[in-house]
Amino acid sequence: MNSPVVLKIELPNVPDIELVAVEGLGRLARHLGIPEEKIGEARILVTEAIINAFEHAGGGSASPVVVEFTMTPSDLVIFVRDFGKGFDPSSVENPQLAEKLKGGGKRGWGLKLMESMSDDFRIDSAPDGTRITIRKMLR
Repeated sequence: MNSPVVLKIELPNVPDIELVAVEGLGRLARHLGIPEEKIGEARILVTEAIINAFEHAGGGSASPVVVEFTMTPSDLVIFVRDFGKGFDPSSVENPQLAEKLKGGGKRGWGLKLMESMSDDFRIDSAPDGTRITIRKMLR
């Protein structure tokens, strides 16, 4: 089976809703025979992207996040879109380990984590929202 399987979900802003997307991702991956190690890595990417979308979009509780997975046995594309205010991706500073460890805030690793775990990572942001596209090789 080489034709892609696609799952598209519109998530409302409710606690732990990212688990719905992660469960769908896992079911698709098991259906295609993806190794458990790669499924785990993909779950981290999806969870982080969705949490960031809700946390930083600024669209309020009524603003959904759209998640789309396109998966083959060898390749996964994760697309996450929010409808918030957008931001300038070039203005996001890389987290500094020493500063994070001595300070009270341990947050701020999301984009760097997603980028480091991805085979391709793109952010497109504008005043009508942000789109993150992640490609992960599964074999």
